[in-house]
Amino acid sequence: MARITILLLAGAALLISSCSSQRELGPRERKILYSSSYNYEIQPAGVGQNGTKAVKVWGYGPSVEDAMQIAKRNAVAACIFHGIPAGPGVGRTPAIVTDRNAHEKHADYFEEFFKIGGRYLRFITLSTEGPPSGQDRLRIERNYYKVGVYVQVMYDDLRREMEEEGIARRLDHGF
Repeated sequence: MARITILLLAGAALLISSCSSQRELGPRERKILYSSSYNYEIQPAGVGQNGTKAVKVWGYGPSVEDAMQIAKRNAVAACIFHGIPAGPGVGRTPAIVTDRNAHEKHADYFEEFFKIGGRYLRFITLSTEGPPSGQDRLRIERNYYKVGVYVQVMYDDLRREMEEEGIARRLDHGF
């Protein structure tokens, strides 16, 4: 358990440092950002409208606002690379991209897609109004927060975008 906590904090620190700098990421950093299963704390939050997935996702950051932005990015990245786990009354949602090396093959695309204020925000409908409080807003260290946000991801639109870019296989493509 302690090892997982350390990995989560290390992954969050890497995410924060990558958000604040505009330098190009190396292959190892890209893999940590997009493919590590420790980067996403996500759970289904119910059934969304047609074509959307309602989830609760967590983000870490030096401020509540930064952690909220990271949580939004985590929600989209989880849908693309890992899928959403099953929950009460909601089945598991598969990952949009099935190629395990997609984050490396299309690294430039994903770096641009997930940059601060990037295109990933087009696929988010924020359900939480304002900064969260209570158990959804935890101060981990003196100036470091863990924030839980309820979000709707426009899953079908996100899939369509990945298919148009040639990153995800079309569902009607066959096996």
